[in-house]
Amino acid sequence: MKDLLTYLLPSLFVLILCNSPTFAIETAPHISDREIVERLTRLEEGQAALRGEMKQFREDMNKQFERIDAQFNRVDTQFGRVDAQFNMMDKQFDRLVNIMLAIIGVFASMCGGTIWFALWDRRSMIRPFESKVKKIEEDIADNRNKLHSLIDTFKTLSKTDEKVATILKKFNLL
Repeated sequence: MKDLLTYLLPSLFVLILCNSPTFAIETAPHISDREIVERLTRLEEGQAALRGEMKQFREDMNKQFERIDAQFNRVDTQFGRVDAQFNMMDKQFDRLVNIMLAIIGVFASMCGGTIWFALWDRRSMIRPFESKVKKIEEDIADNRNKLHSLIDTFKTLSKTDEKVATILKKFNLL
């Protein structure tokens, strides 16, 4: 307990001294009513001047905003012109692409037509030749027996005639 009092007593003393009313009072200079009225008048005049400056500042700012809006409108119209130019260029590119596709289509159809004509011409040219070859083959088939008998006849004749034997040897038929 003794220790508690040794710590508590000085703390209590400091608290009492710090909260005393003598420290809270501050003496102010005496101001008359006239001085108060003059100061209030000056404050009102200053406020009026500040209001006027603020009003002028607002007007100046509104003018600046109007100028900025006008500039934005000019920029917007310029962007509109640029957009119109880009739209025209897009249309021209589309037209060029369509022309290129048409040219490629015409070229492809010409190539296909040429190949078709070549194949058709080749067939029409080969058909008469094929019919002639078939006719010759049929003639050969019909005359094969006659040809063999003719060669046999010449072989028999070559035994007696020397000229016929020489000719048959020349063509490797003997």
